[in-house]
Amino acid sequence: MRYLLLIGVFLCQTAGAKPKYDLGKHLQPTMFAVTMVMIHDVVNPPAASRFYTYCLLGAHEIIARQQKGITSPASFVRDFKPLELTQKEPYDYQVAALYCILETGRLILPSGSMLEEDQQKLLSQLKKEGYSESALQQSVNVAQMIAKQIVTYAADDNYRKLSARLRYRPTKRDGFWYPTPPAYIEAIEPHWRIIRPMVIDSCTQFKPKSPVTFSKDTTSEFYKLAYEVYRVGNTLTEQQRFIASYWDCNPFAVNTSGHMSIGFKKISPGGHWMNITSIVTAQAKLPFDKALQIHSLVAMTLMDAFISCWDEKYRSNRIRPETVINRYINVRWQPLLQTPPFPEYTSGHSVISTAVAELLTYMLGDKFAFTDNTEILFELPEREFKSFRQAAAEAAISRLYGGIHYRDAIENGQTQGKAIGEFIIVRLKKAGILPAF
Repeated sequence: MRYLLLIGVFLCQTAGAKPKYDLGKHLQPTMFAVTMVMIHDVVNPPAASRFYTYCLLGAHEIIARQQKGITSPASFVRDFKPLELTQKEPYDYQVAALYCILETGRLILPSGSMLEEDQQKLLSQLKKEGYSESALQQSVNVAQMIAKQIVTYAADDNYRKLSARLRYRPTKRDGFWYPTPPAYIEAIEPHWRIIRPMVIDSCTQFKPKSPVTFSKDTTSEFYKLAYEVYRVGNTLTEQQRFIASYWDCNPFAVNTSGHMSIGFKKISPGGHWMNITSIVTAQAKLPFDKALQIHSLVAMTLMDAFISCWDEKYRSNRIRPETVINRYINVRWQPLLQTPPFPEYTSGHSVISTAVAELLTYMLGDKFAFTDNTEILFELPEREFKSFRQAAAEAAISRLYGGIHYRDAIENGQTQGKAIGEFIIVRLKKAGILPAF
């Protein structure tokens, strides 16, 4: 009987079914380490969503192998199959999942080598918490094995083909997007529509209604939209200014003074929502496995929402308010926020924030109040929200306050994002993914 008991313990350890501790407290720092590298690299918003997704995908698969309550991504992610794992020695699957996030980031991010220091810090901390050198090494082996396969899967999503596409050439014709001051940065990811989605069927599945037609006629609907941006920008309250700045999420804003230009690196819209996800899963005191799964689902939702939004941006290719107002209303007018370097319609923050809010509402509830401290790093105070939908609605309207979107791009973007979020939720339900509570 004694020998049978020992064999049973060994098998349990090999399966990784019962980790030494719940490592939930390490999840937010691990995710933030990835975010900081993206800030360093000035990763654009669509690309950031892709990197978050792949960093979490392998970790998600690792925990799904060990916990019946966690559904494998292979059940609902396009072209994704269960990964091979030949590890025979005992390993802690939560350690492996955490390390896999960093290892995948190390392999796919431009400055991924910066995460090596975070990997060592994580292992050192886990040693202090009682993990043996052997247990950690076996877990690292699993993480490295899975991360390599994730990188292989990611290589087939058409990302590498982007650089081979013809360079995007903007047109100065009326109504079409053109680079804006102060840096006149060229178009960001004009071919992002070719990226393979994670859950949605195609980039065109959630094509929004057509934008209001451009017109210089002062009685036209378009002119009224442009003039609203101008009017609102000239009469902003302090609260509206703060809301616009809070949701700015511009990875690289450029300020000029004379002949000198200074760039400021900030978190991306997706990075902001990933940090909110870390905040709320910790607040809900979710176990590591459920918290990591929600992070992974949020990242996938972001990625699909950006693919859908960017497809429309470069189809409608609509002119930004700043350009319209400077040409036809007031040549000296400037928006509160720096205009992003890509076409206007639909509003990216409106699409992705609404989609993620729908997902988080499904997972955590409609009245989940939380305090967001993401922007403290950028010298902005924390904000309290009564629900995810309230936060998403504020993020959407912030684009009008900031002077970078017309109202129809915001409202139709919200409709587009809601449809994406609802579709993903239906897919998750079919795969057996239930709310956290």
